[in-house]
Amino acid sequence: MGTAIPEEPLGSTEKSIPLVGFGTVEYPLNEAFKERVLHAIKLGYRHFDTAASYPSEQPLGEALAEALRLGLVKSRDELFITSKLWLTDSYCGRVIPGLQKTLKTLGLEYLDLYLVHFPVSLIPEATYPVKPEDIRPFDYEGVWEEMEKCQELGLTKTIGVSNFTCKKLERLLATAKIPPAVNQVS
Repeated sequence: MGTAIPEEPLGSTEKSIPLVGFGTVEYPLNEAFKERVLHAIKLGYRHFDTAASYPSEQPLGEALAEALRLGLVKSRDELFITSKLWLTDSYCGRVIPGLQKTLKTLGLEYLDLYLVHFPVSLIPEATYPVKPEDIRPFDYEGVWEEMEKCQELGLTKTIGVSNFTCKKLERLLATAKIPPAVNQVS
């Protein structure tokens, strides 16, 4: 079995986050992806980072289920799974359904960390490549309230943001009831 990766407490929660994670963005998705995830688990990785916009959510979920079947991990609780809200779902009324879709795609009941991917919204019909006319202002208060609701409903253990500047974090914190546990910057 692999090496234990150190963990740190995550914000004001009882949850700990492994300090090293396995990123799963891959374009185009390769057939060997699931095998790489299983190998990473054998090496000791427990934190896997994905996003609704990555083509890897479903094969990651399949690999995690296989790891459980093979006994590479004893339970889901040994894993730390992060995913991110995509820009087309960064609207009131779309955050919770966006997370529910991610959970279904991954085959999981909950995430350990759910992040707002970027502080911007796209029209729900937007596709790649993104056109400037598809970009909309981000509703800090409304989207974050729904992120808080995701945590309250138990769909995710913790919530956070990704790619926020200090100024944008300050704006979010001005109305947040639950502060972001992390700001993941890539």
